[in-house]
Parts: sequence; C-alpha cells; structure tokens
Amino acid sequence: MSLHVLRPGPLATLQDRGRPGLAHLGVPRAGPLDAPAAALANRLVGNDPDAALVEATFGGLELRTDAGAWVAVTGAPVPVAVDGSPRGHACAQWLPAGATLRLGVPATGVRSYVAVAGGVDVAPVLGSRSTDTLAWVGPPRLKAGTVLPVGLAARRPAPHDTPRPPEPGPLRVHAGPRADWFAAGALAALCRAPYVVGEASDRVGLRLEGPVLDRVRAEELPSEGMVLGAVQVPPSGQPVVLLADHPPTGGYPVLAVVEEADLWRCAQLRPGDEVRFRRA
Repeated sequence: MSLHVLRPGPLATLQDRGRPGLAHLGVPRAGPLDAPAAALANRLVGNDPDAALVEATFGGLELRTDAGAWVAVTGAPVPVAVDGSPRGHACAQWLPAGATLRLGVPATGVRSYVAVAGGVDVAPVLGSRSTDTLAWVGPPRLKAGTVLPVGLAARRPAPHDTPRPPEPGPLRVHAGPRADWFAAGALAALCRAPYVVGEASDRVGLRLEGPVLDRVRAEELPSEGMVLGAVQVPPSGQPVVLLADHPPTGGYPVLAVVEEADLWRCAQLRPGDEVRFRRA
C-alpha cells in the first residue's frame, strides 16, 4: 500500500530515529525534533520504535491512502479529520482505502507526527530514512504528488496511556565547554531573563532574542564538534540552541547545553514564545 501526499503544508519530512554516530563524516543526526511524540505515534499503531513517520510543521498536511491502514497523529495538538469527519488525536484511527487524512493548524505547538502501521518504507540513506534539512541527506521534503510506500504492519494497534510529560518550567541547562569565553555571570544572565523564539528558528536551531551575552574573548574559535542541545552564541550575543539538524561542527563558543530530556520542548516552541532557562 502507499500514502499519496496531496498537500504537504509548510514543511513535511520523513523522520525515524536519525543517523547518530556519523558526525565524523560531517553528517547531522536528524530524526524527529519531538522524539517522545514520534515514539508514541509508532507505539499507537503497533510499529517498532525505529519505523519512519511524517513530521508535519504547522499542520496543513493531507494524505490519501490506497488501502486501509491504521494511523495515529501525535505531537502538537492539531485538528484531525478523515474525509472531513473529525477524528481523535494521540490514538489509533482506521483510515479506509481511498480516504483522505487531513491535519488542520495546531492551536499550540509546532510539529505533529503521523505514523502508519508498517511505517513509511522508502530506501534508507546512510542507515536512516530521516530527512536532514541542513545538507538534505535522506529523502527529500514531501511535496504534492509524493508517493510514500508503506511496509507490512508488525502487529495490531493497542491502547496506550498518552499523557504528555509535565512541563517542568524553564529549560534545564548545564555549563558548556566554553563558558570561560564569556563575561563573569553570563550563564546566570542566560538563566535570569526570558528570551523570545525568533522567526528564523528551524530544525537546525532554536534562535532566541533577548539580553545580549557578552564575551571576554573576541578571537575566532577553531571549529569544533557540536552536540545536540548546545547553546551556541554568535557575535550578536543572541543564543542559538542547536537541534537535530545542527552541523556536526561550529566555530561559535558554547555557553551551555540543554538537558537532553528537555529537548522535545524546543520542537514545540513557536516564534514569539517566551523561553526561560535554569541551571540543572
């Protein structure tokens, strides 16, 4: 069976658990930005955790199936409809042959995940079916007319408790490897005042606007390895939290690193949202 993309919305890509371990080749990890939501979508339809699914940014996605299939939508709470009839969120839904699944625009959050029983079965690239939007490694972004082959279902859907983890407040951060390149108290300054998510945020980085973080060393830093969640500070003094499509290396100093368990929240922050940090 296949899913046919009628409308991709602002941005829709395929993601699985990414391609970690290839940074030495210059290949970003990619993978879903909201990993817990993607994992839940796969569990709901009976998939293995590494099955590929669709990550939809700001909704607007329309898919038609040519055979009956179980699907589930998780992540940003977006209106879901099948042939115009409202359906539930974060639960398995039967999509009859020839039916159209439509996502509206989420009232909150940014990224929603659509899993289909059997997983999207495109050819993997470097061991992953994830789309990397920095170097465009992996399958291309979805567009109208894209046909997505679907694998064989591993098992039937099963009910799951689906509460989101409670939001613990500010994003927790650890001191970064270049904290000594900044003025005394820079990390405290990062944690003291709120920042606002900038319009240029994407799968590469969460670009923040707020108090400037002053450096005491102005020379260039030789490019070095970057990790997921690194809070990199370019010459503007405005921090950037590196996300799943971040480059393997970078030349701006890293003041802090976001706690891994909090990274999924970065996926659902939209331009204009307020962000706060606190020491882990």
